[in-house]
Amino acid sequence: MCRNIKILFNFDPPVTEKEIRAASLQFVRKISGFAKPSKANEAAFDAAVDEIAAASARLLSALETTSPHRNREEEAAKAKARGAARFGN
Repeated sequence: MCRNIKILFNFDPPVTEKEIRAASLQFVRKISGFAKPSKANEAAFDAAVDEIAAASARLLSALETTSPHRNREEEAAKAKARGAARFGN
């Protein structure tokens, strides 16, 4: 599951709340072992996703770098090339 978590720092345009939430959801899924929680665990699961997303947003806004911004298309092409090399597609 965690293979879907993407680097979110230093992009132009900046990362969106939706992207942060998606990464947070993947993280909580991984550590909880639930792709979708039961009704009994849904509130705790959703609260954890919210907390991770908020912490991630704070982290990303506090980080600094002097390196140039990443290009989304270039990063996607690199990921596709890595996948092709790994899986032979």
